[in-house]
Amino acid sequence: MVRGAKEKAKLSGRKKAAILMITLGPDISADVYRCLSDEEIEQITLEVANIGNVPQELTTQVIEEFYHTAMAKQYVSHGGISTAREILEKALGPGKAMEIIERLQGMLQGTPFDFLKKVDPNHLLNFIQSEHPQTVALILAHLEYDQSAVIMSALPPEMQTEVALRIATMDQTSPEIISEVERVLERKIATVLSQEFSVAGGIEALAELLNRVDRATEKSILETLEEENQELAVEIKKLMFTFDDVILLDDRAIQQVLREVDMKELAVALKGGNEEVKTKIFSNVSSRAADNIREDMEFMGPVRVKQVEEAQQKIVAIIRRLEESGEIIINRGGADEMMT
Repeated sequence: MVRGAKEKAKLSGRKKAAILMITLGPDISADVYRCLSDEEIEQITLEVANIGNVPQELTTQVIEEFYHTAMAKQYVSHGGISTAREILEKALGPGKAMEIIERLQGMLQGTPFDFLKKVDPNHLLNFIQSEHPQTVALILAHLEYDQSAVIMSALPPEMQTEVALRIATMDQTSPEIISEVERVLERKIATVLSQEFSVAGGIEALAELLNRVDRATEKSILETLEEENQELAVEIKKLMFTFDDVILLDDRAIQQVLREVDMKELAVALKGGNEEVKTKIFSNVSSRAADNIREDMEFMGPVRVKQVEEAQQKIVAIIRRLEESGEIIINRGGADEMMT
């Protein structure tokens, strides 16, 4: 038991998450993964791969910690920190309650400039390039390296040097200054984004949105729209691209797309594809490749609808990216047809 307590003290957040994922099992863990960033998934997966056997008492401790933290968070959201502390003290005692509250407060406070981490670096550049180099240095020092690198590369050369020097010589910054810079920047971004949102919307915006949701949601929305406003539904469908629309691509485009598609992923996607799509794909790969795909489809047996839809969405995302970059053309008919 002492050994288990010592191991618990040494556990990192990633290792705790890995133990929790192993305990929850693959199905539930897969749902959790969909809520995480690529970096978080990669870190937790590495821990899962390297973790080895986990003692039962350690698993129990991790699950209890997760449960208590989740419950405390719920208490905080309904009644505040003081209410959460009072409930936890009655249930677990003062010592354990304080431990959970302190951990939860750290989670709630987050890290400085956390709200910027999902802002496109190019958009963020517009907000901060006119700021004082010290302010820019403070912001870049708190962002992810990839995000900071994009912004630093786009700054004027003379400002790059200023900012770089200030980052290198930066010492501890008072929380009050960080909070003030955060507050001003967040207000600026909120103002501009609200202006952008006010002119957003329309058929194109909805088509873009539906191209990114799961197939079940897309189907449900389109069916409802067809009942409410058939003409509108037709216009939206014209702007959308689904996996079944692969047949709209010419052979050169299909071949270019397939160069970027994992063949195992393609086999899963084709499990739910119609015969026209399968014919189109198989006619653009070698006989050997077509046989391998058919073999994969046969040997994988029944596949969940959700897996098929996810595989199809990945391929659609590749097609959309290639179209947006001008590398392929989707022949949607109408005014977009080529003139000779």
